Amino acid sequence: MKRTYEEINEKIKKGDVVVMTAEEVIKVVESQGLESATKEIDVVTTGTFGAMCSSGAFLNFGHAEPPIKMQRVWLNGVPAYTGLAAVDAYIGATELKENGDLEYGGAHVIEDLIAGKPIHLRATAYGTDCYPRRSIETYISLKTINQAYLYNPRNAYQNYAVATNSSDTTLFTYMGKLLPNYGNATFSSAGQLSPLLKDPLCRTIGIGTRIFIGGAKGFVAWEGTQYNTTVPMKNGVPLRPGRTLAVVGDMKEMSTEFIRALYFHRYGVSLAVGIGVPIPVLDQDVMKFASLSDKDLFAPVLDYSLQSRNRKPLKEVSYAELRSGSIELFGKKVKTSSLSSYYKARVIAEKLKKMIEEGEFLISRPVQSLPEERSFKPLDIRSKEEV
Repeated sequence: MKRTYEEINEKIKKGDVVVMTAEEVIKVVESQGLESATKEIDVVTTGTFGAMCSSGAFLNFGHAEPPIKMQRVWLNGVPAYTGLAAVDAYIGATELKENGDLEYGGAHVIEDLIAGKPIHLRATAYGTDCYPRRSIETYISLKTINQAYLYNPRNAYQNYAVATNSSDTTLFTYMGKLLPNYGNATFSSAGQLSPLLKDPLCRTIGIGTRIFIGGAKGFVAWEGTQYNTTVPMKNGVPLRPGRTLAVVGDMKEMSTEFIRALYFHRYGVSLAVGIGVPIPVLDQDVMKFASLSDKDLFAPVLDYSLQSRNRKPLKEVSYAELRSGSIELFGKKVKTSSLSSYYKARVIAEKLKKMIEEGEFLISRPVQSLPEERSFKPLDIRSKEEV
């Protein structure tokens, strides 16, 4: 059986569409079989909510009187990048205050803006004939500025490593606090709800795909940075960090329910981003992957005490094992915990399902597919001649 995007959207408009979350679909396939489920279900919704460091926002402040060509900008004391036009800036989620405070950064500015709070803006400039002002200090909010949109270069990682620590010292990492001597293991994925694990080859996800982001409708803008297809597979799904998405969405339509600033002790700041991607059930092959469960999806366990990009996996474990609360390493029972919220991922998948059922969200055909082959290149120390 095959469907088209147009057929699915027509059913959405008529209110006849059958939508299920990736979690619900698993049970339907188990009880009815793959062929029957494919005939019955038009769209599968996914969700993820976790730390996405490669995130940030473009902002346009409008022109002052007299005008200023902003050379340096601080928002609540956090530097924003201004190598753009006169009053445009990009604030990165992980940027920190210049005073050395690790607990407040760009992610907090983004959350505060979405929450409607006033943000202190300070800017300096070198002054030109057409932009004579050399400094400005004021307050802004989402209501006072022009465009404000998230543009996140790398979100929704397709799988990620499980972190543990074999050393005698506690480690503080972007994977949280890792206790010594394999005292715990942390992971960060929604597993059977995670978008890129349910469409592992990105057959339906590409440039122009309409998504749920931060409580608003947004789009996949490009392949994400560190996009990688050259990873080992199991059950047709990558066993390592693989594909990623660059995404965009209007901050003025977002909610702090799905965008939250995070602080990792002795590491720094990140941004929790809620993303939901609809998967149109074009054929039985799409449904086969969309119905994979946590027991079918695996992640590598890495020892983060080895300070090298070339860590080898200690083993591979299923998300079912990870969510059970413990895994076994070298005959030892190791407690597990998730840095992403499965509860919020479920909320996002349900919310997206409801939006589609109520005709508020149409499925978009990608205007271009994401790369089928892309390798991840390391950064080596090279001479000019070697380059």
